[in-house]
Amino acid sequence: MLNQITYKGFLRRVFLLLAMVAMGTVKAQQDAQYTQYMYNTISVNPAYAGSRGHFSIAALHRSQWVGLDGAPTTQTLNLHTPLGYRGVGLGVSIVNDKIGPTSETYFDVDFSYTLQLTTDARLSFGIKGGVHLLDVRFSELNQDILNPSGPDPTLQQNIDNRLSPNVGAGVYYHTDKFYAGLSVPRILETSHFEESSLSTAKEQMNFYFITGYVFDLNTFLEFKPALLTKVVKGAPLQVDVSANFRLNDKFVLGAAYRWDAAVSALAGFHVTNELYIGMAYDREITELGRAVFNDGSFEVILRYDFARIVNNLKSPRFF
Repeated sequence: MLNQITYKGFLRRVFLLLAMVAMGTVKAQQDAQYTQYMYNTISVNPAYAGSRGHFSIAALHRSQWVGLDGAPTTQTLNLHTPLGYRGVGLGVSIVNDKIGPTSETYFDVDFSYTLQLTTDARLSFGIKGGVHLLDVRFSELNQDILNPSGPDPTLQQNIDNRLSPNVGAGVYYHTDKFYAGLSVPRILETSHFEESSLSTAKEQMNFYFITGYVFDLNTFLEFKPALLTKVVKGAPLQVDVSANFRLNDKFVLGAAYRWDAAVSALAGFHVTNELYIGMAYDREITELGRAVFNDGSFEVILRYDFARIVNNLKSPRFF
C-alpha cells in the first residue's frame, strides 16, 4: 500500500491532470453526487417540483474525502411547491460544487405539470432552466509537481466566473408507495470558452434514473429500497443502491452501496412531521479508502415541509 506522502502526491497529480484536461476539452464532466439522493430528488429531476403536495425546503452539505486538501465539497438549497393551478409545481434550486481549484454554481428554476392517472397514481413532466457559473483558479495549483523546470504556460490563465445558460427535463411517476423518474438536468453541451483559446471546457449530458418503493412490514416499521443510476459519456456508470428502515414514523436507519466505489451508512430523525434531519457517512472501497489521510465522506440534510392540515398528513412522506 502506498504511504501517505505517495498518496498525497498522487492525488495532487490527479487534480493537476484534471485541470490540464479542463484547459483542453472536458468531455465527461459529471454532476455532483449525493448519498441521500432519495431526499434530494429535485436536484436531479425537475418533474419532482410540487410532488410533496405542499411547500418544501431542503438544504444539504457534503464533504467528500475529509482530510484531503482540495477534496470535493457540495452544498444544495432547494425550494418547491404546488401552485394554485391544478397540477402545476414550481421550484428553485442552488447547487455549489467545489473540487480543488474548480468552483461551480448552478442557479435553476423548475416547472412541472402533473397528470392524475388514477386515484393514487400521478405522472409529472418537468422542465428546468438556469445558469451555470464556472470559476477555475489554476494559480492555486502546485504546478511544479509535474513540471520541475517551471509553471506550465497553459496553466496560467484562470477561468473567472464564466456564465452559461442551460435547460433540463424530466418525467416522474409516483403513487403513495412507489416512484420512478428519468431525467437529464442539463441538456445543452455548452462550450464555456472559445474553441481557439487554450482554455475550453464542455459540459456533458448526465442521464438519471431513480426509483424506490415503500413496504409496510408492520404497523410500526417501513422498509424502502431505492436506486439511482447516472450515465454520462466518457465516465464510468454510477449505480447507487440503498435500503432504509423507518420506525414509528420517526427514526430512519439504512445502508447504501455505490458500485465499485463506496459503502455508506445512513441515519435520520423526523423531529416533527414537518422537520427531517438526515446524515450519511461514506467509506471508499477503492485504494483511496485505505489512505490514512482520508477520513471518509460526510453528508447532512435538513428538510422542512410546510404541511397544511387540509392535506390530512398522518405521517411524514418517506420520499
